Amino acid sequence: MPIQRSVSALIGTLLWCASATAQDYPNRTIRILTGTSAGGMVDSFGRSLASHLSQNLGTPVVLENRAGGSHMISHEAVAKAEPDGYTLLQNSQIGLVFVQGTHKSVPYDPIKDFTHITTLFSSPFYLLVHPAVPVRSVEELIAYARANPGKLNYASIGVGSMHHLGMELLSIRTGIRMVHVPYKGSAQLMPDILSGQIQLIFQGPTSSIPPARAGKLHALAITGPERSRAMPQLPTMAQAGVPDFNIDSWFGLSGPANLPRPIVERLNRETVSFLRNKETIEKAAVENIDLLPGTPEQHVARVRSEIPLWTKVMRAAGVQPE
Repeated sequence: MPIQRSVSALIGTLLWCASATAQDYPNRTIRILTGTSAGGMVDSFGRSLASHLSQNLGTPVVLENRAGGSHMISHEAVAKAEPDGYTLLQNSQIGLVFVQGTHKSVPYDPIKDFTHITTLFSSPFYLLVHPAVPVRSVEELIAYARANPGKLNYASIGVGSMHHLGMELLSIRTGIRMVHVPYKGSAQLMPDILSGQIQLIFQGPTSSIPPARAGKLHALAITGPERSRAMPQLPTMAQAGVPDFNIDSWFGLSGPANLPRPIVERLNRETVSFLRNKETIEKAAVENIDLLPGTPEQHVARVRSEIPLWTKVMRAAGVQPE
């Protein structure tokens, strides 16, 4: 009995400490780590979120760039941080999902080592072809690729990227065969697709919309569940004849495992209010990204469901963990 009382007392003390910490939260600077470099849309979004949280939580909130290692540097740092709500993570699909299939050793578990708070936003992809390719629809592209196996080259920003895996998924679903040409980044590949050296690509809105509007590339479809606000004439991949083809690149907000529930609920509430803010919605429309306010459970479900999907696509594409 004394041992049972001691265990009960210890549990009670821990619960009291967690409750006291949550009630006092926050009272010092909060850091949000991100795996992206300074500059760019993702970094800008994170800084806007930090500013909103700072105003609404009444304490400084700063975004800290920890780029590199397929986003694992930032994710590992948060996974190993104290679960007190002062070290958060702007997580990514790369750091939580893709590394599970591309790396033999990942220094954290994407579910067990984090407390996921909410998805932040997603960015769909546009299917672009060079005007020299004699197709003007997804249906025509599939027919042309089937009649000319291995003739079409498609670009990506690297092996295991969504640009690569999205095209491999398209190949699996439609039975076509194309040649993958990986690049180090969009800045390197765009000149080649604009010149016609590369014929095909899945690309994000920032790089897709200007050349498509100018007629330098033909946009065939968008990979999101709905049509693009920027180019509403484009069908979704499902509308274009490839059912259940909804791919995007997403980011979310997380903390270390065992983050007290009251802190999680407050962070979720304040972040969702940011995502539903009129100014945030207007900026998202300009950037052509989709805001995804939701619950912690919804974000966990997203991560859990995507790992087996994309790992399967990687193996079918011949991508092996290194």
